[in-house]
Amino acid sequence: MSSGFDLAKLLEERGDERYELHARHLNHQLPRMLRTIGFDMVYERGEGAYFWDDEGEDYLDMLSGFGVMGLGRHHPVVRKALHDVLDASLADLTRFDCPPLPGLLAEKLLAHSPHLERVFFSNSGTEAVETALKFARCATGRPRILHCDHAFHGLTAGSLSVNGEAGFRDGFAPLLPDTAVGLGDLAALERELARGDVAGFVVEPIQGKGVHEAPPGFLSAAQELLRRHGALLIADEVQTGLGRTGDFYAYQHEDGVEPDLICVAKALSGGYVPVGATLGKEWIFRKVYSSMDRVLVHSASFGSNAQAMAAGLAVLSVIEDEQVVANARATGDVLRARLAALVDRYELLHEVRGRGLMIGIEFGRPTSLKLRGRWSMLQAARKGLFAQMVVVPLLQRHRILTQVSGDRLEVIKLIPPLIIGEREVDRFVGAFTAVMDDAHGGSGLMWDFGKTLVKQAIAGH
Repeated sequence: MSSGFDLAKLLEERGDERYELHARHLNHQLPRMLRTIGFDMVYERGEGAYFWDDEGEDYLDMLSGFGVMGLGRHHPVVRKALHDVLDASLADLTRFDCPPLPGLLAEKLLAHSPHLERVFFSNSGTEAVETALKFARCATGRPRILHCDHAFHGLTAGSLSVNGEAGFRDGFAPLLPDTAVGLGDLAALERELARGDVAGFVVEPIQGKGVHEAPPGFLSAAQELLRRHGALLIADEVQTGLGRTGDFYAYQHEDGVEPDLICVAKALSGGYVPVGATLGKEWIFRKVYSSMDRVLVHSASFGSNAQAMAAGLAVLSVIEDEQVVANARATGDVLRARLAALVDRYELLHEVRGRGLMIGIEFGRPTSLKLRGRWSMLQAARKGLFAQMVVVPLLQRHRILTQVSGDRLEVIKLIPPLIIGEREVDRFVGAFTAVMDDAHGGSGLMWDFGKTLVKQAIAGH
């Protein structure tokens, strides 16, 4: 029996209403924000590292859905896996059986994490973090979680408790007991551990906000302190994992680091079916699931669903077969080096940092009098406006999608699909150079746009 539902027809008839529908029924600030910064585009399709608008123009994606599209859009291997799992008509989510796909995906993930033994599957990065927080508290019998200043671990109530940015936390208190320490501040970490109530320390090896890397030796020293005080090391690899930084996990850049719990998500989905995973040590899982009475003490209704597991298995297969991690390292090194070579050329460009294909481009106060005056105008209105001034012409004039790495930061974060190569590096560096040339002289179009941003900031937009 046919219901008469026709997705293609529905999109054809009502696709043009996309911004109005969001304004009317969803987050009304999103279309408002997009129109304000000139990002209210109409994208029709995507493939690999590119997508196309309604006029057939191609756009280079240097954002990859905040890291979700690690393999780019619509990778054929992942697409086939999803077609195959749907065609198989599996008896999925019965809740009272042990289907093979979750076990196979867990096996593959653990092969990249040989010091860990078990996996819990959820539906997102924030759920993976929530799982780690619950497991750490249960395993240690302690209430408090430590995190880093400026961290981002998710926006649900538990993960929000370890979010180091006040702007996200405001209005949602009270949260779980937590304490922030500086990234790299071992003295502060030891001081908090000495209180004896810390269950764990959750850390991004490279912070997404600002693209700040843990200082050399910090993770191994932190691990030593945590073990001495009976607390757990939790590595949040939701954005940095699965090859993003040139190793399978970002913590692997430092020898000897073996987290007790690891959180992954984003790229594991293949860009199709949301999935999160929390990997951990055997004894931690045995503490949580301590008896048959507690078999469902932590679970997720859609966790381990067949589509998500199939997508995850396909993603890991592509990562291994197509040497995606090695490509991220090599291409990232080239891109970062070419951008770093521009620091001496442009006084507004202060630093290029990061690992693999997770790169931060930071702007700062110029030295020349003319540019200092323009810079000060923007800073007085709202910090972060100059980075937005760079992002907008990259999209509107050069058809390259990027975004600032956090509110009120003069940093652009590049997290493109891990499959990009020389062609994409050339295109981005050429466009970025043209935008910076304009900022340092040229037509002054960027600074005219900056004045518009200032007016909007003053008006409260």
